[in-house]
Amino acid sequence: MADEDITLDSDLPERDPNTTDMFGNPEPAPAPPAAESAAYTVIARKYRPRTFEDLFGQEAMVRTLRNAFTAGRIAHAFMLTGVRGVGKTTTARLLARALNYESDTIHAPTLDLSQDGRHCRAIVEGRHMDVLELDAASRTGVGDMRELLDGVRYAPVEARYKVYIIDEVHMLSTGAFNALLKTLEEPPPHAKFIFATTEIRKVPVTILSRTQRFDLRRVEPEVIVKNLEMICAAEGARVEAEGLTLIARAAEGSVRDAQSMLDQAIVQAEIGRAHV
Repeated sequence: MADEDITLDSDLPERDPNTTDMFGNPEPAPAPPAAESAAYTVIARKYRPRTFEDLFGQEAMVRTLRNAFTAGRIAHAFMLTGVRGVGKTTTARLLARALNYESDTIHAPTLDLSQDGRHCRAIVEGRHMDVLELDAASRTGVGDMRELLDGVRYAPVEARYKVYIIDEVHMLSTGAFNALLKTLEEPPPHAKFIFATTEIRKVPVTILSRTQRFDLRRVEPEVIVKNLEMICAAEGARVEAEGLTLIARAAEGSVRDAQSMLDQAIVQAEIGRAHV
C-alpha cells in the first residue's frame, strides 16, 4: 500500500477552547493582574517612620541623640523603654541606620536619614549581615545569647559597626543576662547594642547601668490626630474629625494602635458603602 501524503491545515486551532483536557480539568484561569495579586500592606507598616523627624512625640529623645552624634559621644549600648506602639523597635532600626550611615559625601554616623545611604535599604529590610536582631520573647536561653554574641569579637563585614538589636530584652533568662553582661562590661569598639523593652523593671540593674536609657513617652492625642489626618489624606479616606479624636483617645498614647484602628475604620466604612 502506497504511503499517502498527510497534510496538516495550519489554520485549524490546536485545541477546541470549549473542551476540557484529557483529565477532565477545565482550562486554567488567566493570572490576575499584578496590582490585584499584590499583598496589602497595613497602615501601621506602610507609614512606619523612615527618619527621626517622623517619630511623633519623641522630640526629647531625638534631640539628645542628635547632640550625642554631633559631639561624637555615642554610647555603646542603648535601652529603649515604653508602652507598646510608641516606636521602640522602629527607633532601634533607625539607630542602626544612623550608626552605619554612609554615602558619597557622608562618612560618619548621622541622624540625617532623609536620603538612603549604602546600607539603609538592607537594614530596613532586615537582611544586613552586620545588623543582627533577636526576639527575646521566643529565644530566651543562654545558648541563644551565646550564639548571637559568638561573632561579636570579629569586625563587621561591610558596615561601620556590628549592631545587635534585642527586642523584649526583659524576657531573657538569668543565664542569658549574665552572658550579655560580660560583653557589655568590655564591648569591642566595633559593636553597638540596642535593647527594647516594655518592662524596664524586669531588666537587671547591672545591665541598665551599662546602657544609655531612653523612655519613649506616650504620644498626646493631638499629635496622634495629626498623624491620622496625614494618613487619611494620603490614602484618600474621609474620616470625620470627631472619629479621629475618638481613635486617638482609645489608642492611649500608642501611635501603632491608633493606626491599626484607623485601618479597621476605613475598611468598615468601605464595606458599609458597598452594601448601601
